[in-house]
Amino acid sequence: MIENKKKPNPIDIHVGSRIRLRRTMLGMSQEKLGEALGITFQQIQKYEKGTNRVGASRLQNISSILNVPVSFFFEDAPGEGAAASGMAEASSSNYVVDFLSSSEGLQLNRAFVKISDPKVRRKLVDLVKALAAEAESE
Repeated sequence: MIENKKKPNPIDIHVGSRIRLRRTMLGMSQEKLGEALGITFQQIQKYEKGTNRVGASRLQNISSILNVPVSFFFEDAPGEGAAASGMAEASSSNYVVDFLSSSEGLQLNRAFVKISDPKVRRKLVDLVKALAAEAESE
């Protein structure tokens, strides 16, 4: 039983990874998030690794600071399985998480959200689609 206590719960690991994902998407440091919560960056590290469980009120505070609903932290959580959401849905949201976890995806996302003109955004999406189609045909 002692071994089991040392191994983080898969849900805690998942919630922590989603906190890290959203924090990095916003370009926020662990220290800055910790300061906003009144805790140390080391505690944020423990939450993000799943070593320490995030309490309900603390998760509510984190969701407010990171500007996402609490449900964001549980999307694609282990145990949801295909019954909770369609397999296509699950794989598409995993694709988004994988994209936003990459350096390029994060850089693209940060730059894209700074573009306020919807026409420019649309043209950029069209450009990326065209480049992807060209790459597929080669």
